[in-house]
Amino acid sequence: MEQQSKKLKDIIEVALLTAGKPLSIEDLQKLFMEKIERSTIRMLLDEIKIDWQDKSMDLVQVATGYRFEAKVKFSENLTRLNPDRLVKYSRVVMEVLAIIAYRQPVTRGDIEKIRGVSLNPNAIRQLVEREWIEIIGYKEVPGRPALYGTTKFFLDDFSLTSLSQLPDINTIGLESELISANQEKDPSTINDLNE
Repeated sequence: MEQQSKKLKDIIEVALLTAGKPLSIEDLQKLFMEKIERSTIRMLLDEIKIDWQDKSMDLVQVATGYRFEAKVKFSENLTRLNPDRLVKYSRVVMEVLAIIAYRQPVTRGDIEKIRGVSLNPNAIRQLVEREWIEIIGYKEVPGRPALYGTTKFFLDDFSLTSLSQLPDINTIGLESELISANQEKDPSTINDLNE
């Protein structure tokens, strides 16, 4: 029985290491001819996570499944390997992403009201192209503006399983930064951030 469990674990491990995307429990079940229970897969994933604890990678759960990630202590070294792949986003783009992540669903007008300035359409375009945000509906007001929300890719790229794992907005200082930046422009935006 133990040898069978090791074989199953090895198959799951190699699939996770070679997959170019996170794998869900359902994906992992497809690896086997016989039906393997979800609880068995979870138990094996826990064992793999423990096996890799003292190695160079971690097995992590993200919104769309499980994947291996390099430990944070190696990120600087790995960045040197492919410096051209490192995409840098402007502060504006990251502010827009943060507003959408914390306040979704939001319209472009909502974002402009919170930021206190008009929004360059390139900020939204970059986030849509990166597949971090998408249109999730339309607001039932004249003009029917698009409502934006984050995607599963956003959660995966930031190693989150759900939006509830986002850090508290007060602890990261985003709220106070946006408030202080907007106080001179429009003091009414302060209330919008605290709603």
